[in-house]
Amino acid sequence: MRGLLARFYYGAQGLAAVEFAFVLPIILIMLLGLVELSLASAVRTQVINMASTASDLVAQKSTATGSDIDTSFAATKAILFPNDTTVAAITITSVIDAGAGKTPIIAWSCSMAGTNAVATTPFTKGGNPNPALPAGILTAGSGGSVIWSRVTYKYKSALTYFLPATSTWTNDFYAKPRRVAQVPYTSSPASASGTCKF
Repeated sequence: MRGLLARFYYGAQGLAAVEFAFVLPIILIMLLGLVELSLASAVRTQVINMASTASDLVAQKSTATGSDIDTSFAATKAILFPNDTTVAAITITSVIDAGAGKTPIIAWSCSMAGTNAVATTPFTKGGNPNPALPAGILTAGSGGSVIWSRVTYKYKSALTYFLPATSTWTNDFYAKPRRVAQVPYTSSPASASGTCKF
């Protein structure tokens, strides 16, 4: 009887090893997928924070200078640390009310793109925002404005098992000026890190 129990005990150990060999690849795939999705989610959150920060910094000003725009670009890029900032493009635009019954127009726009980012240019002064502002952001005839920031980021997945090798994310954020109805742009000093149309 003792020999039979000993054989059963050793046989159960072998069975556990076989079961573990079947389950291990599934566990590893789930673990790697979780790591990959967690990294992507963290970077996506940083991109959203970049857009809100860029708009908010300019919306706090009475006037925006090239130095203010440079500061906004630098602060926005710092949010990405330690991720790659060369694949980020940022555009900060002032959209103003054009009067009752009229489409809002662009007062000024500044862009900055990293060396490996999606090519971006500032929006043309006097043009209409494209895409159009969401409903309710700016009331026609109010004389107000909104600071619109757009961040485009080329995310490269570390593992590319669950996610495509490269994904382009775009995030928009809108902030109302705090001190004035419209934040004018003065070109002195000029923005050193970006290109502006005003």
